[in-house]
Amino acid sequence: MTLIFNQDKYKELLVKYQPKVIRNEEENERALVIVEQLMHCVNRSLEENELYDLLITLIEKFEQEYYSPGSASTPHSMLLFLMEQNNTKESDLVYIIGSQNVVSEVVNGQREISKAQAKALGDFFQVDPGVFM
Repeated sequence: MTLIFNQDKYKELLVKYQPKVIRNEEENERALVIVEQLMHCVNRSLEENELYDLLITLIEKFEQEYYSPGSASTPHSMLLFLMEQNNTKESDLVYIIGSQNVVSEVVNGQREISKAQAKALGDFFQVDPGVFM
């Protein structure tokens, strides 16, 4: 018996779950929950398999860019990576690089990290300040 991919059923799944490019950890967590559900689904349909593969691809892309420092890393992504690895909250950085507003703007990528902030962050995270410049 050959199974046929049902476009309408797939459209329903896309409308229900609304997969999109993952841009932050919250969106990543939501996608992981759906993948977990699909992973444990007995007798997944072809359409569910397609959604599963799509979500895995989106999750892998996000995690590679967000969690894997390397040539594609930016000062902002390095800050987020180090904050995640060290369980650092925005409030922990207020005394390191400035006011709550400044910290929020830096963490959200709305403000560049200055040389003085890079030095302070390097000291705080015990890394070369150059990773933040």
